[in-house]
Amino acid sequence: MKRGTICLFILCLLTACSQTRFVGIETFNPAEITYPDYARKVLIVNHAVPQPPDSGYEYKIAGVVQDTCQAYADSALFDVCRALGEAIAETGFFYDVLLFNENTRKDNAFASDVKLTQEEVQALCEETGADAVISLDRLLFTMKKDVSVFSEGYVYGAIGVEMNGIIRSYLPYRDTPQATVILADSLFWGEEALDISLVNRLLPTPDQALRTAGAYTGNKTYPVFVPHWDRESRWFFTGVGARWKKAGAYAAKNKWDEALREWSIIYDANHSNWKSKAKSASNVALAYELTGYLDNALLLATEAWELFEQNAGANDAYTQLQSFYKETLAKRIQSEKKLHVQMGEE
Repeated sequence: MKRGTICLFILCLLTACSQTRFVGIETFNPAEITYPDYARKVLIVNHAVPQPPDSGYEYKIAGVVQDTCQAYADSALFDVCRALGEAIAETGFFYDVLLFNENTRKDNAFASDVKLTQEEVQALCEETGADAVISLDRLLFTMKKDVSVFSEGYVYGAIGVEMNGIIRSYLPYRDTPQATVILADSLFWGEEALDISLVNRLLPTPDQALRTAGAYTGNKTYPVFVPHWDRESRWFFTGVGARWKKAGAYAAKNKWDEALREWSIIYDANHSNWKSKAKSASNVALAYELTGYLDNALLLATEAWELFEQNAGANDAYTQLQSFYKETLAKRIQSEKKLHVQMGEE
């Protein structure tokens, strides 16, 4: 098990006398999609039709709908593709990431979902030298802007944008898409000022809001296609006694090998006190995880959960917390296997 698949980034102590201390970590996780070994160059294309400027945008001032508002989504669609391509390229997973500069759709059916044909995918790959295609096949925006005037003498403005769409992955030798990703997300802005004109200057313009939403969508979607880092939370228990304090001090300094040694001694020494046994088992599990031994971590986390459940009951907060950790480790072990395949380590 490689140690490079986990990274500690912060230690957060709840209180000076807390019995549970939380630690933030970053784990390296596989992409949802596994590409064949030959797919080293990927092409990002915009295959979505922008919705009309008078569609999907509602603007209210003091509850009155304004009938002249417009928002142009053309650039926002391209921003999705560019942000997605840049985020994928930054990971270094593919040999090269290309961005197709032209929209591949020529019709006006903006609400329709139209897949790329196998012939179109092959033509794009032949033209660019790509091995795979990631295509934005549809993206619709729903934007609402609401400006309210209050008697206290200030104006509040808010913009909310909802994004719904479809991105697919294609391979040139498959007659159907390799994968389909459903997009659904939203962004919100809120500002207050003394008058409407100042609120409008503080808020993004409709086009800016759509472009920001597009870039946000692309950045949020990249983990589907490449291995990536995720932030997660863990915890360890403290206790009374010199060895407990020594182990906690090592953990606070990210010295997990040393903490593992001390917690293991505590774990081995406790045969009658089930709570101390359970907490030290959980701590040993954490140290194993952070030093790359996930199988050992799962064994100890399971033992800790069993001790909590048998002695404190299934509804106990520590029992539920330990159950969550046990399930998380089991998922990480499966993810590691998938990650090794994606990284070419099997």
